[in-house]
Amino acid sequence: MIQSHATARYVRTSAQKAGLVLALIRGKDVNRALATLRFTKKSVAEDVAKLLRSAIANAQQKDGFSGDVDRLFVSACYANQGPSQKRVRPAPMGRAFRVLKRTAHLTVHVSERPEKIVPVGAPGVEAVPTRKPRRGAPKRSNK
Repeated sequence: MIQSHATARYVRTSAQKAGLVLALIRGKDVNRALATLRFTKKSVAEDVAKLLRSAIANAQQKDGFSGDVDRLFVSACYANQGPSQKRVRPAPMGRAFRVLKRTAHLTVHVSERPEKIVPVGAPGVEAVPTRKPRRGAPKRSNK
């Protein structure tokens, strides 16, 4: 099973904001993840898409890769906090406020699925019987 990763360091966003975008693609197939990032309205989504394409290219260069990009999925992705740039903003009466310009280190791991998933109801596969759904919640008394 092929595993590959790519890291982007010192991306000019906070780790919390990047984590919101990374949570959208975690566990998805790479094609679906790229489509999700394309229509995400966060500016860091472009950086994450570039990083994901890099991780896919890294997986294609490994020995033993099957050649089928459709079998790749995002196995893990996370954002760690990078160094913050400290800046000073003038404030009234001679004071100054500190401004933190945060950075983040983004990492995306992609892996190859072992085999194609057989859909339920395929020939030769028996369906597991399910329980009958309950009609309603039990009645509670307010005594």
